[in-house]
Amino acid sequence: MKNLAQSNYSSALETVRNLKAKYGNTWNAISPESAARMVTQNRFKTGLDIAKYTAGIMREDMAAYDADASNYTQSLGCWHGFVAQQKMIAVKKHHKTTSKRYLYLSGWMVAALRSEFGPLPDQSMHEKTAVPSLIAEIYDFLRQADAIELNDLFKRLEKGEDVQYKIDNFETHIVPIIADIDAGFGNEEATYLLTKKMIEAGACAIQIENQVSDAKQCGHQDGKVTVPHEDFIAKLNAIRYAFLELGVDEGIIVARTDSEGAGLTQKLPVSQEPGDLASQYLAFIEAEEIAITDAKEDDVLLKRDGKLVRPVRLPNGLYKFKDGSNIDRVVLDCVTSLQHGADLLWIETPTPNVKQIANMVNRVKEVIPNAKLVYNNSPSFNWTLNFRNQAYEEMLAEGENMTAYDRNNLMDSEYDGSELCFRADEKIKTFQKDGAREAGIFHHLITLPTYHTTALHMHDLTEGYFGDEGMLAYVKGVQRQEIRKGVSCVKHQRMAGSDLGDDHKSFFAGDKALKAGGENNTSNQFEAKIKTPIRELALDK
Repeated sequence: MKNLAQSNYSSALETVRNLKAKYGNTWNAISPESAARMVTQNRFKTGLDIAKYTAGIMREDMAAYDADASNYTQSLGCWHGFVAQQKMIAVKKHHKTTSKRYLYLSGWMVAALRSEFGPLPDQSMHEKTAVPSLIAEIYDFLRQADAIELNDLFKRLEKGEDVQYKIDNFETHIVPIIADIDAGFGNEEATYLLTKKMIEAGACAIQIENQVSDAKQCGHQDGKVTVPHEDFIAKLNAIRYAFLELGVDEGIIVARTDSEGAGLTQKLPVSQEPGDLASQYLAFIEAEEIAITDAKEDDVLLKRDGKLVRPVRLPNGLYKFKDGSNIDRVVLDCVTSLQHGADLLWIETPTPNVKQIANMVNRVKEVIPNAKLVYNNSPSFNWTLNFRNQAYEEMLAEGENMTAYDRNNLMDSEYDGSELCFRADEKIKTFQKDGAREAGIFHHLITLPTYHTTALHMHDLTEGYFGDEGMLAYVKGVQRQEIRKGVSCVKHQRMAGSDLGDDHKSFFAGDKALKAGGENNTSNQFEAKIKTPIRELALDK
């Protein structure tokens, strides 16, 4: 017997008809057409189905990027399923395809917005289960987006519209998600167990960083402590085993290094032979030459180049890396990760500078030519100031007269219409293309965009609503814009599944179904299409 869990409508229809014939009169109330429609509207039955499907997409995209760097991919971080759903609906509307558009799940936003402890800093203090729970929530909302859009198409088909091609070639809202597992939330066994939960929820790509789990810091803050390569490799192995155990053979591991901004390590690895990984790691440790007679009781000593040295150790027991060793450590981290099972790299940088990123990635490519980067287009960067500084340096090098600019105040709005601003904004606009072409960046993401957009929109609405504009602030700034821009959730009852539920009730109860739709449903007010006067549009701006 064919498996009922298949997305092809005609196959599902045949399966249900056969089942109905098998079970006879007890299935009289079951409509094969309705059942096949519901099967089609729910293509992905489990999170593992999603993980396997999206892993294949990412592998294809990685190969396409290797062939042509213009084939880079993008994502935005989402902290709720509804946010992810509206993002992908908008992607399909504006760009006609979800191709090369992913989702990102940020550990920072889970900590700040999803923890039962309340808002937390990005220090791995939130519950482990919050991460896979958010992944599952996101894919629940995306599957609902599929069901709603397909349900609308089936209803149009029933009314005689020629939409069969759209049904047969429907593009799902389900896209890959790169999920942040921070530093692994414990030892390698803990990392393995959490990875399994994340994969089962639908994640095809796991991003892990080389910080100490119990001392993890946000990549854009101070106090980061990295681990020796052996410890990190064990966690890479744990993630790969989790993928293989669950049958996601093409699962993606994103190995992040925080060494660019991390100056400390918690422990010294044990070297087995000269030049091994432990030895290379130890070579970066700041140490002072001493005589054995100068050693203190309980000192930790190393032999380096035939001399006795004492590693610099802080009062908290942490060891200090040599100043200026950070870039060399980044390169070694990246090469080592790729040589031990990682698929993609993530390098945290202090500023978004293509040349600086390329300098590190190109050194990695000398060893591994197809090395590729996932890069955080972080809101922690002051993009305007960084790129105005870059533009300033370029203009100065070109011999431009820069006396009209105050180098210490380039954020000033008086420069917004200047040549400096134009150059800087153009560099920001092309940053992702330039980074993909010159610095090996396969995937560009913004970790926290929806955190900031939520805050900004509430700031603006609150100003007017609680001020003189009152309800006009909402109508003019929100609802009227939703209507005119065709935002899907303007009919929020439909977006929450009310129309879909009405159709399901009809399948289940026939004419006896009590439906939410009808003449008295206020959502009908949004059906009318009114031509907007040009003058009113101008006023809204």
